[in-house]
Amino acid sequence: MQSGSFSNAESGMKRPAESGGGAAWSRAVDIVRRLRSEHGCPWDREQTLVSLKAAFVEECCELLDAIESGDATAHLEELGDVLLHILLQARIREEEGVFSMDDVPAALAEKLIRRHPHVFAGASAADSAEVLKRWDKIKAEEKGERKNWHDGVPASLSALVRAHKLQARASKLGFDWSKVGEVFAKVNEEIEEVRRAVESGSSLRVREEAGDLLFAVVNLCRFLGVNGEDALHAATAKFVERLSAVEERLRARGMKISDCGSEELDKEWEAVKRSGKA
Repeated sequence: MQSGSFSNAESGMKRPAESGGGAAWSRAVDIVRRLRSEHGCPWDREQTLVSLKAAFVEECCELLDAIESGDATAHLEELGDVLLHILLQARIREEEGVFSMDDVPAALAEKLIRRHPHVFAGASAADSAEVLKRWDKIKAEEKGERKNWHDGVPASLSALVRAHKLQARASKLGFDWSKVGEVFAKVNEEIEEVRRAVESGSSLRVREEAGDLLFAVVNLCRFLGVNGEDALHAATAKFVERLSAVEERLRARGMKISDCGSEELDKEWEAVKRSGKA
């Protein structure tokens, strides 16, 4: 099979009748315009850029879950849901007279061509690292020089991802630890600060010091080359799996988690860990 081709048998899913990409895009655009029209859907007509924000984030999370599940049918559906939000946002801007819905793919195409001169303009790139370096250079030229070192890192990112990105950017400026032992020492220092904050009885101080501790742990992950977001997702998934296994063990004995004290739950937790099943 040629690179980039798609096999129905391999995917295990039925594909709809194929049509030209332009026709499919135009149909989707027309549907969204109708949904937002005077005689369209009341819910779609009521939406604003602000009201769509939370649902858009939720749809993106569902898309990530579909990718993790390996379910191609779910992946296709969730990609469509994310695209719907993009089309709704574009239609709102179109109604405002800011830009048209077709301007979105047009602007994307132009940007991709500009930022891939090694593909579209006869330039060369030895490897992906060189591609990324050139991408950043072209991006900087397009957007102009940053006024502040932290410009361009979205404030709406998850706190963990934003911390990682800002730490990485500070590192590029030369503001970083020189060896991992220093980072461990910082984490230990912050643990002690949290302990002192708890002893002080100040909830505001506890919040501040707990934040400093989390920031230091993210820095440790970054320094070790670990994606903290992925690591925390994996740890959370492991916790869910193990506690679910505890729940199943108790259910087999006619019990519920809420029926047990902490000692019994700790005992079951350790049993699950030893079993290696979760």
